[in-house]
Amino acid sequence: MARDQIDMTPLQSRDELVAWIEAGVKPESEFRIGTEHEKTPFTLEGRQPVPYEGAKGIGALLEGMKLLLGWEPIMECGNIIGLYDVTGGGAISLEPGGQFELSGAPVETVHQTQSELMAHLAQVREIATPLGIGFLGLGMTPSWSRAQIPVMPKGRYKIMRNYMPKVGKYGLDMMFRTCTVQTNLDFSSEADMVKKLRVSLALQPIATALFANSPFTEGKPNGFLSFRSEIWRDTDNARSGMIPFAFEDGMGFERYVDYALDVPMYFVKRGEEYIDVSGSSFRDFFAGKNKILPGERPTLSDWANHLSTIFPEVRLKRYLEMRGADGVPWGRLPALPAFWVGLLYDNDSLDAAWDIVRHWTAPERQALRDDVPRFGFKARIKDRYLFEIAKECLVLSHAGLRRRGRIDHLGRDESRFLEPLERIIETGRSPAEEMLEKFNGPWKGSVEPAYQEYAF
Repeated sequence: MARDQIDMTPLQSRDELVAWIEAGVKPESEFRIGTEHEKTPFTLEGRQPVPYEGAKGIGALLEGMKLLLGWEPIMECGNIIGLYDVTGGGAISLEPGGQFELSGAPVETVHQTQSELMAHLAQVREIATPLGIGFLGLGMTPSWSRAQIPVMPKGRYKIMRNYMPKVGKYGLDMMFRTCTVQTNLDFSSEADMVKKLRVSLALQPIATALFANSPFTEGKPNGFLSFRSEIWRDTDNARSGMIPFAFEDGMGFERYVDYALDVPMYFVKRGEEYIDVSGSSFRDFFAGKNKILPGERPTLSDWANHLSTIFPEVRLKRYLEMRGADGVPWGRLPALPAFWVGLLYDNDSLDAAWDIVRHWTAPERQALRDDVPRFGFKARIKDRYLFEIAKECLVLSHAGLRRRGRIDHLGRDESRFLEPLERIIETGRSPAEEMLEKFNGPWKGSVEPAYQEYAF
């Protein structure tokens, strides 16, 4: 969730950086599930990007949501850029191109995730429909060029926008044209964090294949099933990827801190101002050697903000964030938390998943990650197709959710949320492959029908 932290205590030692992450350790009884999802706003008439300004813009949408929900506005330089629930619920924020993000509250069950989504959907529709705004549930905008997309008034994005072209081919596409859904999960100890991080990193390509639905760029097939996932391969490799060190001996909170210290920073926030320090490391800042802020030492806020600008396939903060999936229509959103909760929150399933991936090497994991955006389930690792492994993991996840035994008011456990994924496995085709068939068939070579079929 991109709400900047505010804790201005200057940092004295590396131990404090480690302790900040380690504070995420929780007993299993307190494990929660957080789900964040982004969706692309479009004008119902003409299916164009929605500007921030104006009576029917994103700003007006946020103002309407503020009145409806009674949530606190997040302001920047006089503009409303987000909302948060002071009672510890969720938050709403804007991605650079206006993508509308709900960062859900930490909840106990996937049933609650589903309820939260339904409520959010009803609330957003109540405000957006009169403004003529719809939302698209795909991993990437299928028809707009980057130049068409308006820029949201957030200081951190201005700095990122200037820096991105220096470090990769697709950074601006990532910012302005992509959407994701991610699940945030807890750990009970350092060893538990490491095990979950390793399993989920190795298996992130499965989520990419199951959720792949970004096969179009500017109205035409782009040659990929998840172009969103391909974009991350050349966005900024100093801060993204499969972090192979996570599988080495000695991995733990300290090792991740050492990695994060060397990831180039984007900004330092002081009051309302974002100071551009892009390209310099947190390690230098920590040593008082930042050229823009000579002699100044970072605060805990600076550290928390910096950790939120690192983008590996699984990110460690005070919880683990699964980052491999394309944004999807609302009916499929709860399937992502269900998949990972079944695998990672049940110890038998976690052990079985570790058995699947433990013998993979770093180059093999990397090759799978590199192949999955284009080939989806047909990507291979060792002598197996990803499809077989996905099938196996779905069985493990299903069993894990059944053993968790979290029942809704109708007596159903959380495994019911895997149904959309089970249907995908039954047909053997990712959502993107289904879309490409429609494009070449009933859609008659146009992506316009996506704005109806994949809208929220």
